[in-house]
Amino acid sequence: MNIKEKLSEVSQQSVFLARAAVGAVVSRIRWFIFTQKGRRLAAGLAVTGAVTLAATSRPVALIEPGQLGIRMNLVTGNATELREGWALLVPSIHRLHLYSLRDQTYRSVRSSKANSEAPFQSAEGLSIGVEVSIRYALDPARVSALATAMPDDVGQELVEPVIDGVLRRHFAQHTVREIFATQRAEIQKAISEEIAPLLAKDGVILRSVTLGNVDLPQQYRTGVEALLAEELHAEKMRYTLELKEKQIKETELSAEADKVRREKAAEASASEEIIAARAKAEAMRHILPFKEKEIEQRRLEAEAAKVSRLTQASAESEARQIEAEGEANARRKLAESDAYRVEVTGKAASEQLARDASLISKNPLLIQKTLADKLSDKIQVIIAPPQAGGFFAGNLLGQPQAASAPASHRSGSGDTSSEYGSEAEAEHTNSSQAREE
Repeated sequence: MNIKEKLSEVSQQSVFLARAAVGAVVSRIRWFIFTQKGRRLAAGLAVTGAVTLAATSRPVALIEPGQLGIRMNLVTGNATELREGWALLVPSIHRLHLYSLRDQTYRSVRSSKANSEAPFQSAEGLSIGVEVSIRYALDPARVSALATAMPDDVGQELVEPVIDGVLRRHFAQHTVREIFATQRAEIQKAISEEIAPLLAKDGVILRSVTLGNVDLPQQYRTGVEALLAEELHAEKMRYTLELKEKQIKETELSAEADKVRREKAAEASASEEIIAARAKAEAMRHILPFKEKEIEQRRLEAEAAKVSRLTQASAESEARQIEAEGEANARRKLAESDAYRVEVTGKAASEQLARDASLISKNPLLIQKTLADKLSDKIQVIIAPPQAGGFFAGNLLGQPQAASAPASHRSGSGDTSSEYGSEAEAEHTNSSQAREE
């Protein structure tokens, strides 16, 4: 009974815990759904999960320039060709294979030396090393069709075995001398013609085949060097003998040429002396008349110079006489013009004085106005009848003022004249002070 009670108690507790857990989960889900904070937290968890999934599965891949991507569908088995750019991959469905479209180079590193890992064999059975450089590239038009059968490393798994087999077969058909010197270009052309179709079947284009340095075995190299030394020595002796013969012929020809040159020089010298004597005699025959003509010419030139000097002196005297007459006429004209100017100016001045006298006699106040205008341009001039004594500026000119004025001027207009006089005197005083300042 105790065991059954304990089992029932445990089962009840388990049921209670399960109900509590389910209730907690349901409440948390409801909190995520119906509350704003819960929705934000749920969105953040979803974004974090998506980013983590994208980072682990890498659904996007970059295809670099010069590469070709083949996207394989693992479900349908289809292959899609992708050029440079971004490629979308579905995890566990797509697989991307990248192939380089740039030119690649294969070099026979393992067979470049006679004592290397895998040297080539010649027709004599000698181990030789040949530096072979083959440039190739993938055919972009056939990569998609051959992608399912093409290995990941095309160069190592596809190109190298084909090239290595062709090279070994061709080198084994030729001797070391043919490979080293005599048939080097023919071997290179034959290798290129055989490799090109073999690689073209697998979508590889052959660009060029180049045979570089040939490394020979040490014993063979020593023998070849000794043979070449003998050949070079014999060749050198042959060229030396030919050179000596040419030098002897050159000496003979030089002596003959020197002899002919001296003979020609002697003949030329004698001919030059004869020609010089004849030319001197002919020149003397022509020089004497020329000297006579030269003397006559100098005499005529002296007479012409004398006549020219006389003519020039006569012309200068006439020119000076004409200049003197012209200068006298000019001075006479200037004197007459000055006299006429003085006469006309005097007449105009006398007529002006006559007009001024007539005008002053008619208007005696013009003298006072003119004097007031000339005293200062800042004085306001008022024309008024003069006081007894005649002239308002008599003090300036040193004239005595009258002690008294007539009775007719003291009445009526006497105040006005005195006012005008005082104003004129004040204005004259102000103008005098302004001029002093």
